[in-house]
Amino acid sequence: MPVDRRQAAVFAGAFALRLLLLVLFPSLPDLLTGRVEVSTPVSSFKRLQEGLFLYARNVSPYDGGVFHQAPLLLPIFALLPNARGFPLPTALFYSLIDLINANALITISDSGQAVSGRLFSALQKHIRWDGVSVAAWFLFNPFTIATCLGRSTSVFTTTGILYALSSAVGGNSLNAMLSLGFASYLSIYPALLFIPLVLLCYDRRAQGPKPPSGVAIFAVQHMAIFLFSIAGLLGISCLIVGDFSQFISATYGFQLLVPDLTPNVGLWWYFFIEMFDSFREFFLGVFWLHLAAYVGGLTVRLRRQPLFVITSLLGIFAVFKPYPSISDASLYFALLPLYRHLFPLMRYTFFAVSALLYATLLGPAFYHLWIYAGSGNANFFYAITLVWSLGLSILLADTIFAVLRDEWEQENPEMRGKEARQV
Repeated sequence: MPVDRRQAAVFAGAFALRLLLLVLFPSLPDLLTGRVEVSTPVSSFKRLQEGLFLYARNVSPYDGGVFHQAPLLLPIFALLPNARGFPLPTALFYSLIDLINANALITISDSGQAVSGRLFSALQKHIRWDGVSVAAWFLFNPFTIATCLGRSTSVFTTTGILYALSSAVGGNSLNAMLSLGFASYLSIYPALLFIPLVLLCYDRRAQGPKPPSGVAIFAVQHMAIFLFSIAGLLGISCLIVGDFSQFISATYGFQLLVPDLTPNVGLWWYFFIEMFDSFREFFLGVFWLHLAAYVGGLTVRLRRQPLFVITSLLGIFAVFKPYPSISDASLYFALLPLYRHLFPLMRYTFFAVSALLYATLLGPAFYHLWIYAGSGNANFFYAITLVWSLGLSILLADTIFAVLRDEWEQENPEMRGKEARQV
């Protein structure tokens, strides 16, 4: 098989950049690991190290009340040398994970499912970037690099989601369900992608020589595969930690009930700090319902473009999940270049990008004023996280508008390029 020189150059450059940053700034990984924008209570490398310490001494990693991640990560990282004394192997491991994720993006882009599927074909489908350009956008994104150097375990969830998509667009629905099961095992929210992913698998299989009989039967079969994969991983986890109830409570229960209100780039922590305890359960249900409610509406309205539904949901998760980080935004930004043909139809790109840059630059400064300088309070940092969420929301709404406009112009050719107003 011939080697793509552009792809090899991009991958080598991205790999070398990460190692160069580690060599030139040896304290950078520890600095990023402690940043609330990079690490959360459910993805922190420092908390993983605490779990590894207990695991290596045959103590339950959840006894200390610090570790809240999937136990399957423990035997994997136990194979690596101690990151404090020997940081290079861990850095190499995370860099390779980034390259694996970029390879999945190339497969997704080259499939063409973003511009042309079974039920829809974009008007400007010739306006697109190739897979290597999309991979380069992901690999050289500062958020991706910061997540890699900060050693956040959210990169493994990203791997599961991207390989679920790459398998789906390739017609391998079995691997797509197994990959989504792996991502859902590591973090709850990818399970919400099941419905649009099944539709994507169905559309792709329907384009093949042996189309499936019906979407309902197809969905039930793949639901069984999805649940079986999660059950298998939970069974392995039980063998690793022993106490199944403690494991469930410390991981999934922790994510659902949000007891740790450590500041992050999301919207939950400040709200629940100010919330009276008597109303906490009610608003937990409201927040989770709000997060899950978008799945049905987007899937029904944009049924013809399930890949875009998944992309939009990832953007929604980056805003509304309880413990978000820049890794979630990085995943959403990685899929946006697939829709290059929509960029001319977007209206508020400048405002969205400006808000995101504003928050990116001032967020660390406001956090420093609050925590270290003592000249600010929690409102300083929460205000800038609101700007961050606003920028993501504008970008998300603008892309959805562009998709709807593209569909509308296809149905009304005489209105192409003309201004449309809702009355």
